[in-house]
Amino acid sequence: MSEQARTENTKKKLSDFFCFALYSAHKAMQRATRPAFTELGITYPQYLVLVTLWEKDGQLVNEIGHILYLESSTLTPVIKKLEAMGLVTRQRDPEDERKVRVKLTARGKRMEARAEPFFGAVKELTGLSDRRFEELQAEIVAVRDRLLEASSSR
Repeated sequence: MSEQARTENTKKKLSDFFCFALYSAHKAMQRATRPAFTELGITYPQYLVLVTLWEKDGQLVNEIGHILYLESSTLTPVIKKLEAMGLVTRQRDPEDERKVRVKLTARGKRMEARAEPFFGAVKELTGLSDRRFEELQAEIVAVRDRLLEASSSR
C-alpha cells in the first residue's frame, strides 16, 4: 500500500469525532424540540432555569449557574427575560446584598404543568426504550463528569 493510500485510510473524518457527535446531537435535539418551546413561549435556556427552580425554588443566581454550568454573565439575561415574562422574580438576598435570589411567580409555577408532557415527548422523539433512554442518559452524564474532572485538574 502506498504512503498516500495509508494516509487517506487513517485520515479522520468529521463523523469520527466524538465531540462532533455530541455537538450535532445537541443541535438535532434543539431542532426537534423547538416547536414545543415555541408553544410554551420560552427558549431552551429559559426552560432549564425553570426546571431548576421547579426542583428547588428560591435559589441564588450562582447556584442556578453552578447546576446549569453557566456563568452569571450568560445566565442573568435569561433570568431577566423570565422576569419580564412574569415567570420569576429576582430579589437581593437580605443576608448578602451582593447575591440575587430567584423565585417562581404563580405563573411560573403553573408553567410546570404545561411543560410536563415535554419530557415524555423528548424520550419518544429518540425512539429509544425507557431502559435504553435511561442508560444512555447515565452514560452521557458519566462522560460529562469525567470531562469536567479532566478539565479541572489542568
